[in-house]
Amino acid sequence: MRGGRGAGGAHPGRGPGAAPAPVAGGGGGAAPVLRLSSLSHHYGTHRVLDGVSLDVAAGECVAILGGNGAGKSTLLRLAAGRERPAGGEARLHGAAADENDPRFRAAVATVLDFGACYPDLTVREHLMLVALAHGLGAAADGTVDAALAEHRLSARAHGLPAGLSSGQTQLLALAAAWVRPRELLILDEPEQRLDAGARADLARRLRSAAEAGTAVLMATHDPALAAGAADRAVTLDDGRLHPHDLG
Repeated sequence: MRGGRGAGGAHPGRGPGAAPAPVAGGGGGAAPVLRLSSLSHHYGTHRVLDGVSLDVAAGECVAILGGNGAGKSTLLRLAAGRERPAGGEARLHGAAADENDPRFRAAVATVLDFGACYPDLTVREHLMLVALAHGLGAAADGTVDAALAEHRLSARAHGLPAGLSSGQTQLLALAAAWVRPRELLILDEPEQRLDAGARADLARRLRSAAEAGTAVLMATHDPALAAGAADRAVTLDDGRLHPHDLG
């Protein structure tokens, strides 16, 4: 989808004289993979989201920008089915987002935080566990080796995660999302702890994932990553989304 994006971050297929795309738009009229409709959420008396709507289509990468505490992580947790919104709906192919639903888990890969690792499994064994759990079977070996190379982890494949640097730990979390099938990829600040080269590699992998048909939703503090990876971007401010010019 990115190939048709014109200057100023316009959505593919919209000529220079067309009306600007709505914040919730995307997908060229096709049913979205992910639809967030009028989401509201609060923690106690603190309102975090106030009527947020956003569609993400297959083959599209959407970036969410905004300051610390703006609610980006909350929005992604709702999209990933980890929390239920106080109001509105988050739906994947029309079904409620719920990480406890096996069908939802099979379709959605997330990098929201990196959970505890099995202390006795190597880096490669962790990725093999993910690949086999998602049905790769005989293709798991090749897929895992490719992910290790893509994420600069081949030299650490037979070491334990406890021995990784913070940047390598982040790369392991990303690699775990790349070794499994998915229709939707949700990432919260995937660039954190990565150096400039690794961020450039990440932008390329995100573009490749979208071009292969995956819907991608990410929150980021890195405008360069958003510009390099996303078809369009929005800014979350005061609980609401606003179009963001990728430039």
